[in-house]
Amino acid sequence: MTQNHQPSPSGSACRVLVLGAHPDDAEFFAGGLLHEHAARSSEIRLISVTNGQSGHHTQSADQLVARRRREAKASGDVLGCEYVCWDFPDGSLQPSLQVREAIIREIRRFEPDLVLTHRPWDYHPDHRAVGQAIQDASYMVMVPKIAPGYAVPKQEPVVAYMVDMFTRPVGFRADFVLDATEHLEGILRMLGCHESQFFEWIPWIERIQDKPTEPKAWATWMKRFYLERTAGRGSRFWNLDWGPVPLLIEAYEISEYAGKLPTSVQDRLFPGCRSAGREN
Repeated sequence: MTQNHQPSPSGSACRVLVLGAHPDDAEFFAGGLLHEHAARSSEIRLISVTNGQSGHHTQSADQLVARRRREAKASGDVLGCEYVCWDFPDGSLQPSLQVREAIIREIRRFEPDLVLTHRPWDYHPDHRAVGQAIQDASYMVMVPKIAPGYAVPKQEPVVAYMVDMFTRPVGFRADFVLDATEHLEGILRMLGCHESQFFEWIPWIERIQDKPTEPKAWATWMKRFYLERTAGRGSRFWNLDWGPVPLLIEAYEISEYAGKLPTSVQDRLFPGCRSAGREN
């Protein structure tokens, strides 16, 4: 049974922590909401739980870890926030006690109002591991004798899952939906910082034939690639009563295992979002 601590309803800014599995997950899945929060002077902290060492077909692990940390920092600079890569090895992550305790200590240190992460169901084992570890940490973060070192937070944060399109064992439930179209260029600037991924690794692993060879063409290619990969969100999660389907949407599902989300703070934690009719 989770404790029913509530975020303070005062003001519009809040503290947002993203715990993604890899460098680039935060902006790919939640870049629009992060820009909404940045515009409201929320304090944002982006974490890659893994070091990103496996996401390349030619570079050594050591070279790639250093490169991906530089890329993450550059992406965080676009948004004006810190972007940290932890040392857990990419591709080998497990929802272990060590990972869980690292998450607990991070939540206690940062004291977020909102935590964004992956669902425990996903194509990538690292994504699943992060989602499971956060689910396991959600209650334990309030238990002082677990993972000692930082005081328990004044409130148990709300945890929301970032959008995915998977349907088994259970499909994503969109509790909040954001028209992120106005933030597309900012999201693309953040994603474009991850050159090792979007211009080298992903075209190779996915056998993409039309990858540009000249850097000046990357921006156009990246926009088309990103919009193609996110296009299905609209038909799945956008309510046509709200109007025509936007170019880019994001969606968020509230975790039932973490802090409760009172109506009084929904607009503060999910600025610009439409409620999809969830019960409170």
